[in-house]
Amino acid sequence: MHSFKTPPSSHGLSGHPLPLILPIAIDQPLQWLALGFKDFSKAPWLSSLHGLILAIAGFLISWFAHDRFWLLAGGLSGFLVIAPVLATSLYAMSRAIERGEEVNFRLLIRTWTQWQLRYRQQPDSYCCLVRFGLLLTLAATGWVITSSALITLFAPMPIHTPMDFIRHVVLAENRFLFEIWLGLGGVMAAPIFASSVISMPLLLDRKVTVLQAVLTSWKAVLMHPLPMAFWAFLIMGFTLLGLMSLFLGLILIIPMLGHGSWHAYRHMVDVSGLEERMSGQGGM
Repeated sequence: MHSFKTPPSSHGLSGHPLPLILPIAIDQPLQWLALGFKDFSKAPWLSSLHGLILAIAGFLISWFAHDRFWLLAGGLSGFLVIAPVLATSLYAMSRAIERGEEVNFRLLIRTWTQWQLRYRQQPDSYCCLVRFGLLLTLAATGWVITSSALITLFAPMPIHTPMDFIRHVVLAENRFLFEIWLGLGGVMAAPIFASSVISMPLLLDRKVTVLQAVLTSWKAVLMHPLPMAFWAFLIMGFTLLGLMSLFLGLILIIPMLGHGSWHAYRHMVDVSGLEERMSGQGGM
């Protein structure tokens, strides 16, 4: 594929060109949800498999750590932060649907294994998805450590169980610790969202570096702050519904959000000048 020239302003800190961010409407996230559900309806069993796996994982985390608050908080935080990585094969499914290609179980296997098969020949290619997932895991760990320090310093009583947290933090009178805790969570979640909302589908679809993908994701968020804030609100709202339904709602919510995230990427990023990472039926 021929290279293309871009103005200096379109280059990121890495020196590599960043793709153009396309204009979108403020209510575009609702269309992404609708398109995500449409993709889900075209491959309901394979899509539901992703949600089922995450629902089982969430249930096991809660069952194992139900009486240990910090273990539960750490497990669920990590679970939510790495969800964009776990949705990688949902992006691959949406891409195949977009191209009119067959969507089957072989596609999922290829998505999750071919990076290993080609790692020795192309050590800087598809493995970037795994490296980015590790960075997100570190971010989740940082949130748990910071949150633990805040609660330990300012809670009136030691917090050991979820009920301790509810009694002494959530329901505490004349204290604003819970509000501060939520605010801190929002402050730390915002850069994680900005770094990952576009990065994962872009890394799957095109041959870009992790830094290029993250900078492109930040560029999209900064250029469209209101639509992206709306999208973040929808993601968080639906995810909370899934958690409150004893994880059963995640069976539908996870694939809908995963497929929708692919369409968010496709609607916002012009990747016509970037080389594809994987052809439809070829290797990665």
